[in-house]
Amino acid sequence: MNPRAAKWLMLVALAAALGVFCTEVFAIRDEHTFEVSVSIPTSDFYVLPVNPQFLEREQRMAWNTLTSTLTPLRESFDVKNIAGGITARLGYAPVLSNGFTSFALDVSFNGQSLTLLDTTVVPAEQAKVGLRVPLVISAMEPDGGYAAGHYFGSVQLIFDALRP
Repeated sequence: MNPRAAKWLMLVALAAALGVFCTEVFAIRDEHTFEVSVSIPTSDFYVLPVNPQFLEREQRMAWNTLTSTLTPLRESFDVKNIAGGITARLGYAPVLSNGFTSFALDVSFNGQSLTLLDTTVVPAEQAKVGLRVPLVISAMEPDGGYAAGHYFGSVQLIFDALRP
C-alpha cells in the first residue's frame, strides 16, 4: 500500500472513531426543568417575610429535651402601607394535632397577639416608612403536658391595609 493511501485510510479510521465518540457524547444527556415565578408587591402596601421560602415550606418547631418544651418559630417580615396602619388576624384558631391530641398555638406579629378579630399590628406612622417586624408562633402547653407523637397544623394570617 502506498504511503498516501495508508495516510488516507488512517484519516478515515480516525474520522470514524471520532464520529463514534461524538455520537456517544451526544447520546448522554442530562436535562433539568424547573418552575420560576415571582410576586412583585406594590410599593404602597406589602407584608412579606424576609426569608421568601418561609411561606413555601413546612416549618418545624424544635423539641427541647432538657426543658420538655417546644421552641417558638420566629421569622422577620418587612411591612409597609403608605396610606395608614396595618391590621392582622387569624383565619382560624391555629392548633397542632396528631389526630388524637391537639394543642393551641399563640401567634403574635410585631408583639401583638393575634385572634380571629382585626388587631392593629403596625401603626400608621411606622407603616408609612416601612418596618421590619417579628412573627412569633409559640405552642401553648396543654394541661398534663405534651403527649408524644407527630403533630401537624397550619396558620393562616390575614393582613389588611388601613386607610385614613
